[in-house]
Amino acid sequence: MSIVKKGASYILVGIVLVLTVLALLGIWDVISFEDIIKKILLSLFVVFVASVVILFIFAVVVREGNGK
Repeated sequence: MSIVKKGASYILVGIVLVLTVLALLGIWDVISFEDIIKKILLSLFVVFVASVVILFIFAVVVREGNGK
């Protein structure tokens, strides 16, 4: 397994663990669950939009530069 795949796997496992802990704290009313979920979803949306823009740039602009 390449180092990138291994690193991405560990990062995803870490994200799942953090979200699980936040969900459990919200279920037990230790933290305000609605605020946390709202912030997490908005953050994920921002990351998604940024990823789409970066993918578009690489697919269109960088690809055209390699063909010349």
